[in-house]
Amino acid sequence: MKTIVLPGKERWDELCRRPQIARNDLENVVRDIINRVKSETDNAVYFYSEKFDGVPPGNLKVTPYEIRDSARQIPQELKNAINVAKKNIESFHSAQLLTEPVIETFKGVRCWRKNVAIERVGLYIPGGSAPLFSTLLMLGIPANLAGCKQIVVCTPPGKDGRVSPLILYTAQLIGISEIFKAGGAQAIAAMAYGTESIPKVYKIFGPGNQYVTKAKEMVQQDGVAIDMPAGPSEVLVIADNRANPEFIAADLLSQAEHGPDSQVILLSDNQILIERIKSEVDSQVKLLPRKDIALKALENSKLILLPTLNDCIDFSNLYSPEHLIINTADANSVANSVINAGSVFIGNFSCESAGDYASGTNHTLPTNGFAKNYSGISTESFLKKISFQEINAEGIKNLGPTIELMAEAESLIGHKNAVSLRLKSLENG
Repeated sequence: MKTIVLPGKERWDELCRRPQIARNDLENVVRDIINRVKSETDNAVYFYSEKFDGVPPGNLKVTPYEIRDSARQIPQELKNAINVAKKNIESFHSAQLLTEPVIETFKGVRCWRKNVAIERVGLYIPGGSAPLFSTLLMLGIPANLAGCKQIVVCTPPGKDGRVSPLILYTAQLIGISEIFKAGGAQAIAAMAYGTESIPKVYKIFGPGNQYVTKAKEMVQQDGVAIDMPAGPSEVLVIADNRANPEFIAADLLSQAEHGPDSQVILLSDNQILIERIKSEVDSQVKLLPRKDIALKALENSKLILLPTLNDCIDFSNLYSPEHLIINTADANSVANSVINAGSVFIGNFSCESAGDYASGTNHTLPTNGFAKNYSGISTESFLKKISFQEINAEGIKNLGPTIELMAEAESLIGHKNAVSLRLKSLENG
C-alpha cells in the first residue's frame, strides 16, 4: 500500500480515482455475446458456458431433486448461521414496506401512491470457485417481501456442471425454485431477452465481473432495468489514534481479498497509527488463502494522512465509498457528517463483514463513486410506485380554473377543454 502524507486538496480528485480495468475491447466482446444469445438463445448460452467456463452442454434448469439434495450437503452449523442471517435480513427489509397516506391536496382532490411489485426479476449470483450464497439472501429476501411473482436466478456452475449446494440450499430456504446454470454476459442477455429455457425478466439485479457489468449496462439501453452501475468492491476506513490497528488491517484485507481490482483506503490524522496499520497489513496478508489476490488489490490501495478528522470526512464524501468504516473516539458524531456512502459501519466492533453477511443491511451497494447518486438495494428496489388521484365534483370546481389558466398559457387548448366541459356540465346540472 502506498502512504500519502498531507496531500493538498488539489490532489484529492486524482487520489479518488479507482483502478482502471483493462478493457480489451470489452464492449465489442459483450455485444457479440448479447447478439448471439438473442439469435441462438439456449444454444448460445451452451456455447459460451463451454467456451468460458469449461461446462459442457446440459439441462440449463436446476432440477427439483438437485435443490432438495443440497440440504444434506450443508453442515448443520452452517445452516444455523444462514438462518440467523436470513432472519436479520428479513427484519431489516420488512420494515421498509411502508404504506403512504392518502393526501387531500385541495378540497375534493385526493392523491396517493401504491406499492406494486415488479412482476419478473432476475438475480445474478456469482458462482464458480467462490459461490456468493450471501448475495442470494440479499436479493432474494427483499424480492420475496416485495411480492415479485417470478424470481429467476442465474448462476455459473462448476466445471462438473453443478451449481454450488450452498446456493441451492439458500434458494430453497427463501422459496426460490427457478434457478439456471448460466453465468457471465450470456446469463444477463438470457434474462434480458429470454431463451427457450430462461424466462425474460423486467429488471436484473446482482454483482459480477466486468463482462457481467458491461452486459447489464448494454441491456439497459434496450429497456431492461438494472439495479445500479457496478464496479469492483471497495472500503474506506476513517480512524484516529484510539483505533485498534489489528482491527483496521483486518477490515482492509477483508475487502482486498475480493479481487485484484478491489481498492481499500485508510484515512487518518495520525501518522503513527498509519505506520502501525501498514505493518499489521503486511503481517496479516501472509496468512490469507487468497493472499495473491489481496496483494494485487493492495498495489492500488492507499494510506492517506490528512490534517484533521474533518478533512478525512470531506475526502470520504468526495470518494463516496461503497463501504465506509468510522473507527474513531466519537464515531457517531463523525457519521452524522456522511453524505456519500453505500453503507456505513460505526465504531470499533462494526466490521464490514457483518454487513456482508448477517447484520441485516443489504450488501449490494453502489461502487465506483456512484454512492453520490445511488442507494444500495432495498425492498423498494423491487417495487414500483404507482400514483393515483380521485377528483370529485367539488374538486374539479375548485381546481378547474387553475388548470384552465395553466393549459391556456401553454397553448394546450385540448387540455383546457377537458376541464371546461366538466365545469360546464356541472353548471348545467
